[in-house]
Amino acid sequence: MSTRIVLASGNQGKLRELQRLLQSLDVELMTQGELGIDDAEETGLTFIENAILKARHASNASGLPALADDSGLAVDALGGAPGIYSARFSELDDDNSTDRATRDAANNQKLLQMLDGLPDSQRNAQFHCVLVYLRHATDPTPIVCHGVWHGRILTAPAGEGGFGYDPLFHVPSTNCSSAQLSAEQKNAISHRAIAMQALLQQLPSRL
Repeated sequence: MSTRIVLASGNQGKLRELQRLLQSLDVELMTQGELGIDDAEETGLTFIENAILKARHASNASGLPALADDSGLAVDALGGAPGIYSARFSELDDDNSTDRATRDAANNQKLLQMLDGLPDSQRNAQFHCVLVYLRHATDPTPIVCHGVWHGRILTAPAGEGGFGYDPLFHVPSTNCSSAQLSAEQKNAISHRAIAMQALLQQLPSRL
């Protein structure tokens, strides 16, 4: 029987990526939204703190093992911003009626404005992903995996794939944006893929 795991997110983009990356294991992944679980309050100051908070909240509410992903973009010229606030970087994020695509566009536009005029050499950035797996809400030994994907911020969006900041994130090894990569390409080299590979080495013995 498949192990049921609740994903501490309602982000369908993340769900699709993680489902692909977990396909080698006998697990059934579902979002907390499918189970009627609200988002956790992200009061941490780091990706690791927030990932643990989200996983614990989802596991406690569902009674299931939980997988949480806290990820974001860190831009060197902005001192690591938007960081943990990546999803709510623009003021539009406070408007609950705004759809994700509109928020993504607003976040990207704000980032471009803040970096306006900077040369390529000063536009270095990294995508970070922290994955946390809890067997239960009070698991004292969670699996914590951190993946980092290095690149730089373009001066204009490129590509139609992916989500979030993908259209602005230039990947040096492929000489295109993250949004121009196929799902297979992205799942081989992204921050989430790097963190997931580390998770896959430890997860089988914890299911």
